[in-house]
Amino acid sequence: TEMVSRMNELDIPLSVFHYDCFWMKPFQLCDFTWDEDHFPDPEGMLGRLHREFGLHISVWTNPYIGQETPVYDEAAAAGYLLKRTDGKVWRTDMWESGMGIIDVTNPEARAWYKGKIKGLLRQGVDAIKTDFGERIPSRGVRWYDGTDPALMHNWFTELYNRIVFEAIEEERGEGEAVLYARSATVGSQMQPVHWGGDCESTFEAMAQSLRGGLSLLSSGFGYWSHDIGGFEDTVPDSNVYKRWVAFGLLSSHSRLHGSRLYRVPWLFDEEDERNGVALVPGQTAVDVARKFTRLKLELMPYLFETGLQPHRNGTPVMRSMFVEFPDDLACRTLDRQYMLGPSLLVAPVFTYSGEVSYYLPDGVWTNWLTGEVAQGGSWRTETHAFDSIPLWVRDGSIVVTNPGASKPDRVYGEAAVVSVFLNDASIETASATVSEADGS
Repeated sequence: TEMVSRMNELDIPLSVFHYDCFWMKPFQLCDFTWDEDHFPDPEGMLGRLHREFGLHISVWTNPYIGQETPVYDEAAAAGYLLKRTDGKVWRTDMWESGMGIIDVTNPEARAWYKGKIKGLLRQGVDAIKTDFGERIPSRGVRWYDGTDPALMHNWFTELYNRIVFEAIEEERGEGEAVLYARSATVGSQMQPVHWGGDCESTFEAMAQSLRGGLSLLSSGFGYWSHDIGGFEDTVPDSNVYKRWVAFGLLSSHSRLHGSRLYRVPWLFDEEDERNGVALVPGQTAVDVARKFTRLKLELMPYLFETGLQPHRNGTPVMRSMFVEFPDDLACRTLDRQYMLGPSLLVAPVFTYSGEVSYYLPDGVWTNWLTGEVAQGGSWRTETHAFDSIPLWVRDGSIVVTNPGASKPDRVYGEAAVVSVFLNDASIETASATVSEADGS
């Protein structure tokens, strides 16, 4: 709980705590068993995180089972693992040595795997990160139901994520299931959420992540996330991190995550101090993380309503500019900015200098952070401090917020502020809906 306590001390709201792969013993992934050397009382630990900190809990899984674990023997003996054409269990060394793959076409294997997931939920886990699912052989194997291996190479991830999603729904109820999935195919939007995988910790990778995310979101997916700060690289770069924090917290789902180095903000400030970089109040990684986390929580009535749209009509939360402005030819190829719902335009900063160029479509716009009113239909070039980002409200919008909110799951209609943006004389009316989690 040390990391969670530090976030509380720094007044950075946290709503989900995630345990990545090493909640299990090394070389025993994925056996669904907590490493007792580090987690001797998982139920008690998860209970404390729920009670004392009000957190939801996520854990990592994948569809591979290492041969060093009794779970492998159990699955192999029951015929639940993918087999070679000679009838032996197919194994891979692509991540850890000698891993079998659950045969998702076998109904009994699916039920068995669901049981493992439900066991975690009964311990106190709330969400499952379904990693991998893309390293699936396309030849030399035989699936239980006889499906062509070439087809299963892509179809596997749909069945794998569906198993886990259904297990959560069956245990917790409809509307309570959420994944954090890496692989996807046609239809996978029915088991959200998906994130962009293991990107590098650079401005180039940050821009590539947005480009890939907008492509996914323009292909039927409603929600998308990415590793804030980037996943790879061990040397902290506070410039990249702080810009990514602003971008990440103005995405549909936001997670601080990386390899080897925790992506918690104080580590970046500590590294800056060691390198002689002055910590300017309001511009530190801690300050930036606090500001944009609180901004997202403030925007939750708007974001929650926007988050219902993928279910209702297939419109994604984060939208390529051409989705909202189909007749504006300038919006056809924009891939470094996006609409967050119908009303908010976001243009992340991808430079060390803080300079950013972006396009405001025709119409009147109001800067959410400064109150500036501007006429669109042109490009703008600006320089932003770390605690700023181009964030504009489209005229004709009503944005409902919860100023001072400290958690995302709350009653959005209580203590709400209604902001009306009607500066364009040609727009006479505007409307907004606030939906609650109970359906009202």
